[in-house]
Amino acid sequence: MSTRTLQRQIHVACRDLGLDGDARHDIQLAACGKASMRDMNVADLKLVIGHLKTHGWTPVPARKTRGYRKAAPRADLRLVHVLWRLLGEAGVLDKPSRAGLNAFIRSQFESKWESVPIDVDALRDHKQINAVIRALKAWCKRADVTLKS
Repeated sequence: MSTRTLQRQIHVACRDLGLDGDARHDIQLAACGKASMRDMNVADLKLVIGHLKTHGWTPVPARKTRGYRKAAPRADLRLVHVLWRLLGEAGVLDKPSRAGLNAFIRSQFESKWESVPIDVDALRDHKQINAVIRALKAWCKRADVTLKS
């Protein structure tokens, strides 16, 4: 780890433990004999982190954001994603990804709507969302994909 990463980790630990700057300086002095992080090397910073861990701090691992998206903001949009996933699991779709869903919506509704958003989760009009749900349910019915209750 870089010194800057370790310094950030110390600041996060002190914030989590409710320590102010003076308390942090005292801990740094006790852990490695240096009050300023500017004077510390990587080994010293790791000593301070170890000291903070002995005082009850547990680091929270960073969430991996690659490939992860939050659930859709509305229940009806989540249903769109569920229906698309069921069609993908049934092997009916050429592109079972989110990009495939967005392409489906564009191809089906671009001529009917004034504008089609780039991403399905940007849909806000309940009539448009219901139209997408109806189209996906009809496709599920044609493909003999059962909807789980």
